[in-house]
Amino acid sequence: MARILITEDEDSLRRFVARALRMDGHETHEAADGAEGLEMLQEGGFDLLLSDIRMPVMDGIELAHRAADAFPGMKILLMTGYAEQRERADDLMEKIVDVVPKPFALPDIRKAVALALAA
Repeated sequence: MARILITEDEDSLRRFVARALRMDGHETHEAADGAEGLEMLQEGGFDLLLSDIRMPVMDGIELAHRAADAFPGMKILLMTGYAEQRERADDLMEKIVDVVPKPFALPDIRKAVALALAA
């Protein structure tokens, strides 16, 4: 299956998503903010970056831009609970697969990841 980096500053949500994706056979890695996520991406070999938009240190928008430039073949899926944050991602639409609205249920995030990987 896929190697996925989950970048989310809310610990419980990050663990929830990681567990859900492991149930589908994916290998998950976790970062608490965009800067940590970018550092982990440098290891290479990730199929998907799943990142929150609103985070401390480096937000998901900046992370997505940098990740898309450095790893053009990697899929990027963003998530947010804030409508205005979703609008900020509009300039990324050629670089990302989609923006998943929060809150989401377990089947929702699993389906969004499956669709992103298939895109």
